[in-house]
Amino acid sequence: MHALIIGATGATGVDLLDILLKDDSFTQVHIFVRRAPDLRHEKLNVHVIDFDAPERWKHLVKGEVLFSCLGTTIKAAGSKEAQWKIDYEYQYQFAKIASDNGIDNYVLVSAGYASPNARFFYSRMKGKLEKAVKALSFEKLTIFNPPVLIRKNSDRAMEVAGMKAIRYLNKLGLLRSQKPLPTEVLARAMANSAKRQESGIVALEGRAIWEAARD
Repeated sequence: MHALIIGATGATGVDLLDILLKDDSFTQVHIFVRRAPDLRHEKLNVHVIDFDAPERWKHLVKGEVLFSCLGTTIKAAGSKEAQWKIDYEYQYQFAKIASDNGIDNYVLVSAGYASPNARFFYSRMKGKLEKAVKALSFEKLTIFNPPVLIRKNSDRAMEVAGMKAIRYLNKLGLLRSQKPLPTEVLARAMANSAKRQESGIVALEGRAIWEAARD
């Protein structure tokens, strides 16, 4: 299988890339990045691109499955507008190009509680992206709505605090469906989902992601 990844240098993307390079089901892995990682592999093809200039690279977006792990935070982006550009505009643009180029299998990392009508900006943005990509012509679309992610060496203060709070509640028997999820488990579930034969739109969250990772 010929796979493409955007967001390959983020926490989930790094784990996903490692899994795909070790999995014989994936014969080629193309990553589209703003900065090249310090990594070499016979299956790996690195494309350093400017997301604002799709005319320069859209012809390269060809394969069998597109994995999208792209995303940032308001703190890193600097504003809601900048985060929207990365988390929505770049994501949708790439998905649209992939769809137009005949890629029929799309695996998207969204967020828990994503909804186009959500009160909070982040959840609303993710929900609007989900709605937009569902309208594209992918034969198979898998959307992951993970709970709090456990990223290796995370420096996101709110994320770390939230994870501690949820773990405490889990010990009390509460919010077990929102058990913190290691990025490597999410990545394994993504890889497994791409290899399943069924078509249509599937959304996975909580326990379903853990189960998909064990397939």
